Amino acid sequence: MKKAKASLITTFTWVLVFLFFFPVGWMFLNSFKSENDASSIVPKIFFNIDTAGFQRLMDRGMVSYLEHSLASSVSSTLLVIALAVPAAYALSIRPIKNVQDALSFFISTRFMPAAASILPLYMIFKTLHVLDNVGALTLVYAAMNLPIAVWMMRSFFSEVPLEIVEAAQIDGANFRTELTRVVLPIVLPGIAAVALICFIFSWNEYFLATLLTSNNAKTTPPFLASFVDGRGLFLSVLSAASTVAALPVIIAGWIAQKQLVRGLAMGAVK
Repeated sequence: MKKAKASLITTFTWVLVFLFFFPVGWMFLNSFKSENDASSIVPKIFFNIDTAGFQRLMDRGMVSYLEHSLASSVSSTLLVIALAVPAAYALSIRPIKNVQDALSFFISTRFMPAAASILPLYMIFKTLHVLDNVGALTLVYAAMNLPIAVWMMRSFFSEVPLEIVEAAQIDGANFRTELTRVVLPIVLPGIAAVALICFIFSWNEYFLATLLTSNNAKTTPPFLASFVDGRGLFLSVLSAASTVAALPVIIAGWIAQKQLVRGLAMGAVK
């Protein structure tokens, strides 16, 4: 009975995995089809490989959009980690007064929809002459992800046994040594998880990138949308663009998968 139940659960799990990943796999296949094969009413599993879609991406300068996305996503993630680590440390291991008020303030900054803040941001950036600028977009992404990073990291720092911190203090460790040599190695999986999530949020962001950039700083998501116009949907080239755009996130997730699993599990149970 237990074996049958385990087999049923395993089968159900594989069905769910197939349903979740089938659209991604089909997108990957369409990226190597000709436009006629990709748009065919009858789906074609067997087809002649055609890389014209990828060539069109290069002709339209997708590399520059990938560079903009990479620069803004990596820079904003590094900035978020640099700010969130000391903030989370102060809210957990060295708690400040009215810590709940501080946490509520952090998360309340995420309550305002992006559509409500886009006009003030646009006017400020226009006044400062930083519209269509990768650096300005980096600051926006950092501000967008910082509250979530602080909340997540606080749960990771809360998992650190206070006895270890107190032992380091008794041995004469100053604040810098306590943080870098005692606490950070313990919460490193959590930091890696937060960094990956912030990177994904920044890489996939569409709304702000569309309205605050045009040519010099336009990122990959608005570039993908440019393949849909009044003449129709170009499925093959759009699938090729989506495949290329998804690769950095897939590679980052694959590299950090062990740290990601450990980090997410770290804050799950107190």
